[in-house]
Amino acid sequence: MIKGQCLCGTVRYEYNDVIEKSIVCFCRDCQQAQGAFGGWNSPIDQKKFRILSGEQSLTEYFHTKLKARVFCNKCGSPIYSYRKDLLNIIRLRLGTITKGDVPKPRDLAYLQDKPDFLCIE
Repeated sequence: MIKGQCLCGTVRYEYNDVIEKSIVCFCRDCQQAQGAFGGWNSPIDQKKFRILSGEQSLTEYFHTKLKARVFCNKCGSPIYSYRKDLLNIIRLRLGTITKGDVPKPRDLAYLQDKPDFLCIE
């Protein structure tokens, strides 16, 4: 069981499975959306994901016609994203997890866009 929340604690969720894959993406979109060097996320089964509280505080921003980024409208924490063309899959933002195991990243996407100060072996 995975549990997590936004920074202010308004949005709380649980995921009734294990996180099998962890990805760090360095693309410019993830850098801007996260306000950081990239995004750390995992594709998960939407059917096993449940918002426990704060659903009314979630806002969707459609970055493209198909991709929505979902965040807490009180504190701004990104919670997950989804694509309309990938049914039943969401990409959970792993920095919001407060309980449960998260594997180290197996995939590093858009390495050509990572900041030069990051040294990745």
